[in-house]
Amino acid sequence: MSDSAVTPGSGITIYHNPKCGTSRNVLALIRNTGVEPEVIEYLQTPPTRETLVALIAHMAVPVRDMMRRKEALYEELALDNPALGDDALVDAMLAHPILINRPIVVTPLGARLCRPSDAVLDILPLPQRAAFSKEEGEVRVNEQGARVAGR
Repeated sequence: MSDSAVTPGSGITIYHNPKCGTSRNVLALIRNTGVEPEVIEYLQTPPTRETLVALIAHMAVPVRDMMRRKEALYEELALDNPALGDDALVDAMLAHPILINRPIVVTPLGARLCRPSDAVLDILPLPQRAAFSKEEGEVRVNEQGARVAGR
């Protein structure tokens, strides 16, 4: 796809970690619709409290579901303690953005934590324009732009 075929200003934002394969796959799926999203590398530019709380509310998920529970810091900070309230968990994510699960995508159709990566297909306003395979080679979109059933 040429750069001239990519439409900027799509109203799509991705909170992205370029070191994460799932995040890279989601970004590629967005670009496969022909749009260029606003890419926020949240480890470099963490969200404000207001933005993080608004994202969580928009996705209608528990705060704890927005956390990377496999991150060593989650255990080190004893964030698995059920007595910790939402404010304490949000404070932890703001202090340590690596604890924010990713990628988070916001489109005109909604917001979602896109794990697995093809969950983004449910909120993209434009169809896929070409076949798409994840980095590891798994086909997720066929030549007609239709989602391929997962394993």
